[in-house]
Amino acid sequence: MRYLLPLIAITLFLTSCSSVYYGAMEKVGVHKRDIMISRVKKARTSEQKAKQVFNDALDEFTAVTGYKGGDLEKQYKRVNKAYLSSEKQAAEVKTRHDDVENVSKALFREWKKEIKQYENEEFKAESTRQLKAAQSRYTSLMAAMLRAEKSLAPVLRKFRDHNLFLKHNLNSRAIASLEGQVKTTRIEVSRLIKEMEAAIAEADSFIKQLEKP
Repeated sequence: MRYLLPLIAITLFLTSCSSVYYGAMEKVGVHKRDIMISRVKKARTSEQKAKQVFNDALDEFTAVTGYKGGDLEKQYKRVNKAYLSSEKQAAEVKTRHDDVENVSKALFREWKKEIKQYENEEFKAESTRQLKAAQSRYTSLMAAMLRAEKSLAPVLRKFRDHNLFLKHNLNSRAIASLEGQVKTTRIEVSRLIKEMEAAIAEADSFIKQLEKP
């Protein structure tokens, strides 16, 4: 219970901050719908970047297994840098997804509230239809985003293992032993890229729907 109360307090504080932010943006003519489109675009960009960053990191690990002599410490530094970039990008993807989820809750809550204010039944029915369509598309979008986000974790774990192994075993024999492991990691990265591309496609569809005049 003593851990639950601080968590509730933090949640209420963050919700309050979000409400203040959305209210301030409304006053300057930027509505929740606009914010949501912007955040989905940013999430899409982070997913596109993740594809590149993780693929580049895989290339670095693969290059090490083909070691033919040279400065091992220098090669490890390249691998470590690629791993840290992957870790950072994974965190950014999650943050962008959380941002989308946050504004969607506020948008749909406001939309439902405003539907009740209609006196014209035709307008009310049309707005309700549009809301349901947006919610349905959002559900598909969020599912794709979460699948993409989850695909990052197993690859990061493999990258971390490879990175730690290299850190403590900078010799040609140890490096050669990584070759089989990297092949398995390549399969995980391919799966990750596929999930990212699916999330990007869902983001494109969602943006087109919300941007319709």
